[in-house]
Amino acid sequence: MSLGPEASITEETTPTADAAEVRSPGESAIAGRSLKQIAWRRLKKDKVAIGGACVVLFLILIAILAPVLTKLFGHPIDEWHPDQVDPTFATPVHPWGGITSDFIFGVEPTTGRDIFSRIVYGAQTSLTVAFLSAFLSTILGVLFGTAAGFLGGWVDSMISRVMDFLLAFPQLLFSIALVSVLPQEFLGLGSRWSRVSVLVLVIGFFGWPYIGRIVRGQTLSLREREFVEAARSLGARSPRILFRELLPNLAAPILVYTTLIIPTNILTEAALSFLGVGIPPPNPSWGGMLSDAVTFYSIDPMFMIIPGGMIFITVLAFNLFGDGLRDALDPKAR
Repeated sequence: MSLGPEASITEETTPTADAAEVRSPGESAIAGRSLKQIAWRRLKKDKVAIGGACVVLFLILIAILAPVLTKLFGHPIDEWHPDQVDPTFATPVHPWGGITSDFIFGVEPTTGRDIFSRIVYGAQTSLTVAFLSAFLSTILGVLFGTAAGFLGGWVDSMISRVMDFLLAFPQLLFSIALVSVLPQEFLGLGSRWSRVSVLVLVIGFFGWPYIGRIVRGQTLSLREREFVEAARSLGARSPRILFRELLPNLAAPILVYTTLIIPTNILTEAALSFLGVGIPPPNPSWGGMLSDAVTFYSIDPMFMIIPGGMIFITVLAFNLFGDGLRDALDPKAR
């Protein structure tokens, strides 16, 4: 029996053997989960999003291994095969667009070039433009969005007006005009990668206001939260608040929107190539193949279906994965 306050405190704070015996031998201590673990667990349950992610990874692998796949299953992208084309009608001699064991996706009308090789190299081009332009848009959007939301005042007003101007500007028309006047080769790069660089700069520059407005709105909300005020009261300076307090809380919307802007960039690149100001021929591009197929779609529909189907599958996979990622990272979603 305890007779004083010291003994009472000792009895209450010292663990006893009886308390340890309450837990069964097979039971383990309850461990908390981090936000990353919770998001990953929720994402794994979304079978549609996982399926989209698998398709995206498969397409990335195809783009990386394009030269190897061309050697194993196809033919050089600029190699003509006139024996596969009817000289009278300029259409493939074999049915279904010339699909055979040697040409698994068929051949192009008139030239007889292997469609499979041009599809895998087109995937390399489209994904390169989409990823690099999305990366550029994200960097600029996060930089200007956080500056506008955190600093406020005239900085916020100036950046917001610039974003409004770029959002109202006819992006496609300006891209056509700009890409048309620029040289096809510069900085020692070939015609293909020179035009890829131009498309990345144009699409990335006009894409940053979309993510910039989202980041600005999130920053305006977060800068008034208690943890930011607590950091200020402890003497934290603006750079520390930005990089240690705000940016970690902005990671989820930035990641989600970057995933969702990639398919938009794929469609933009395909549209520019379709209009003849994207990747210059004879370099392969899905949009350029669609443009060439307009003349033959009535007599050789496979020439249009295959590149169009690749664009559809790629955009759909990215959108499904982005939607699933958004739901997994949303703490209020069930």
